[in-house]
Amino acid sequence: MNPTAPAARQLARARTAFVFVRGAWHSSAQWAATLRELARLGAAGYAVDLPGHGLDGPLPRGNLLPGQPGQPGQPGLLTEKSPLASGTMDECAEAVLETLRLTRHHNRVVLVAHSAGGGPAALAARAGAGTRRRPRPPLRLRPRRPPPLPRLRRGARERHLPRPLSPSRRLRRTRRRTDNPLSPDPAYVEALRLTYHQDTPPDRFARWRAALGTDVPLAVPSTPVTLTAARWGSIPRTFLRCADDQALIPAVQDLMIAETDRAVLARPFTVRTLPGGHSPFAARPAELAAAPLA
Repeated sequence: MNPTAPAARQLARARTAFVFVRGAWHSSAQWAATLRELARLGAAGYAVDLPGHGLDGPLPRGNLLPGQPGQPGQPGLLTEKSPLASGTMDECAEAVLETLRLTRHHNRVVLVAHSAGGGPAALAARAGAGTRRRPRPPLRLRPRRPPPLPRLRRGARERHLPRPLSPSRRLRRTRRRTDNPLSPDPAYVEALRLTYHQDTPPDRFARWRAALGTDVPLAVPSTPVTLTAARWGSIPRTFLRCADDQALIPAVQDLMIAETDRAVLARPFTVRTLPGGHSPFAARPAELAAAPLA
C-alpha cells in the first residue's frame, strides 16, 4: 500500500472493490492500466467482459480475411449477420451481476460504468439495491447508450464520424464500408482519434484503435432502462465528468446530470470533473483510478 496515505484510509481502500464495465466496442482489457493504478492505491479491481466481447467473444468471419470491408478479398463483412445480433440487455446485466457476486467478501463495492456500459450496470445496480451487500450504482462516465455521431468542424466544413461496425435493426442489413475501426482511410482514422482519443499519446493511439471490437448487440443502445428513485435512486452516485469530451460534449453531460438530479431529488449526483476526453482509461489512468477515492 501507499506508505504516505493515512493508515485508516489504506485499510478502507483494501476492503473496497471496484467493478468496471466497459463501453461499446471495448473489452475488459481497456481497464488494465486503471486496475494497476488502483492496486497501487491499495484497492481491488475487477473488469467485466459483456457477452460477446473480450478474448472469448466471436469475430465476424470477414475480420479474419485479407483486405478491408468492401475491398476485394473481404466482401462478406458488409453482409454477414453479426455474431452478437441476438444479444439482450438482460444478458449483459447478468454478466455484471455475476462479477458483483464475486465481490461479496469485500466491505464496499463501487460499480463503474463507461459509455454504453451504463445500461447493463444500472440494471445490475437496481437488482442489487435490495440486497444486504448492495453494490453502489455506476460512476457514470457516459450515457447508457453510445453517443450520437459527433460533428467535427474543420475550418468551415463539418462532417460526421461513422461509428465502428454495429449490428443493424434488421439483423442482416449491410454494414457501411466506412464503419470500421481498422479502416486504412487516414481521414477516418484521424476523425476517430479526435473524437474518442484526442488526448491519448499519439504513439499509443494505434494500439488502442487496434483493440476495438466491431460489433455491439443492438439491444444495448435500443433497450429502455427503467430506474426508480426507490431502488437505483437510493444508492449514492458519482458522475465523472470529462471536461474535453468530443464524443459527448460537456453540455450534454451536464444535462444528463441535471435531469437525473431532478428525478432523484433526495440523492443528487456527486460530480467530479476530469480533464481530457472520452477515454480517460487510455489517456490518464492514474487520475481516473484516484478520482473515486478522493
